[in-house]
Amino acid sequence: MDAFAVAIAGGISLKTVGFRQYFRLSWHFGLFQALMPVIGWGAGTTIRGLIEHWDHWIAFGLLFLVGSNMIVASFRGKDADTKRQDPSVGLTLIVLSVATSIDALAVGLSLSILNLSIWLPALLIGITAAIFTLAGLYIGSKASHIRWIRRYAEIFGALILYTIGINILCEHGVLALFG
Repeated sequence: MDAFAVAIAGGISLKTVGFRQYFRLSWHFGLFQALMPVIGWGAGTTIRGLIEHWDHWIAFGLLFLVGSNMIVASFRGKDADTKRQDPSVGLTLIVLSVATSIDALAVGLSLSILNLSIWLPALLIGITAAIFTLAGLYIGSKASHIRWIRRYAEIFGALILYTIGINILCEHGVLALFG
């Protein structure tokens, strides 16, 4: 669902999504979602303590960084012709791929502890993430044609990324300390 939400934000930001963006984002999100459980499974119990204490902070930090860059970009230029940053290329693509999939390390670790095979779950996770990414990009590109969404696309996308980051912290009980 993280990949789906980020893809919606990416589709809104891009406005018009071409085949290359659909392919790159869905391929990378699917690949990273499939690889992270395999990495977690391979790591097994040897580094479990290190990963489970920090994975949510890493994901939150990456999402916060990308979201902040989106907000800065929204204030740089208000022209309709201003080219928006393409989330399906470069470092942004890698950061988003890692940030939306890092929690999948825990899935792999869990399956390793239960002594279960990782290959079929990893394949299904990757395919599902790729499909949800395609759907998210499509929905986002259609929503970008709504005037008020288009005007505030980067800010809207950043808020989605911040919300996902905060949700990750909530799921790990970090924000329960403040409640």
